[in-house]
Amino acid sequence: MYLIALILTLSFYFESIAIRDRIASVNNTKKITLAMKLVAAAKVRRAQDAVVATRPFSETLQSVFGGLINRMGGDVADIPLLTQREVSKVTICVITGDRGLCGGYNSFMIKKAEARYKELKAAGLDADFVLIGKKGIKYFEKRDYPIRATFECGQNPTSKEALIISEELLNTYLSGETDTIELLYTKFVSLIASAPSVRTLVPFSASEISQKGDEVFSLTSSAGDFEVERTAIDAAAPQEFPNDMIFEQDPVQIVNSILPLYLNGQILRTLQESVASELAARMQSMQSASDNAKALEKDLSMQYNRARQAAVTQEILEIVSGASALE
Repeated sequence: MYLIALILTLSFYFESIAIRDRIASVNNTKKITLAMKLVAAAKVRRAQDAVVATRPFSETLQSVFGGLINRMGGDVADIPLLTQREVSKVTICVITGDRGLCGGYNSFMIKKAEARYKELKAAGLDADFVLIGKKGIKYFEKRDYPIRATFECGQNPTSKEALIISEELLNTYLSGETDTIELLYTKFVSLIASAPSVRTLVPFSASEISQKGDEVFSLTSSAGDFEVERTAIDAAAPQEFPNDMIFEQDPVQIVNSILPLYLNGQILRTLQESVASELAARMQSMQSASDNAKALEKDLSMQYNRARQAAVTQEILEIVSGASALE
């Protein structure tokens, strides 16, 4: 009888120790995930500041372009980047992240790219990839997909990195190796939602460049919760050039010089938006992990209390049984 009681007591003791260790482990994990969420939030703010910093250049470029197009009377036949071609080959530029722990951010974009590639092939068109981001590169290089170029871009994209990518895309299009370039990226919607998006990057549309508005986001916090405020910005008004103004270069040449700058700005902006989407997805994943850790810690605490209560009850029974045996 005494041996059985001792075995039960030791069993309860070791069980409580194991549960207590698990509680400590889960608590440490929760601290890590909360820290990763805060780090991602700080990086979202940095991405937000980078987007705002590029706005003056983009607005000036849009204004000058609109004024030149008006001065030319809308005639863009001599501008290769504004001329539509008969499409026989499409280059798909795909932007993914460099790291994981961000929910379905990378997998959604990879599936979107695969579906678009199969759709183009089913339509009888040739297609290849330009890949940006380690996750997409790693995935498509392991499979039988035609890859034209790959680029790695961290969580702080720069104009220099965007310039290298835009030069590759421009050279590919102007040399006639492809007839159109499509951009697949993740559009930043909110901290809990992002949307894989597809749009034609090259050739450009003159009306879209001169008339398309913009949208900037700002990360705010209220009562300990993060929120995103979006602000719509109207398109910049076309710059007015006097009729008697004499250009040293032909307006067509000026537009041909402006469009690569515009492409570079679009690539940089898209990289920044994709980074913001990735960080928002990571924030959401870390928040979910923290919530799950909190719930698991609560359940383990209840198990620990039950085990401790059972051990105490067993000890009381032993004392009562011993006292009864002495009577």
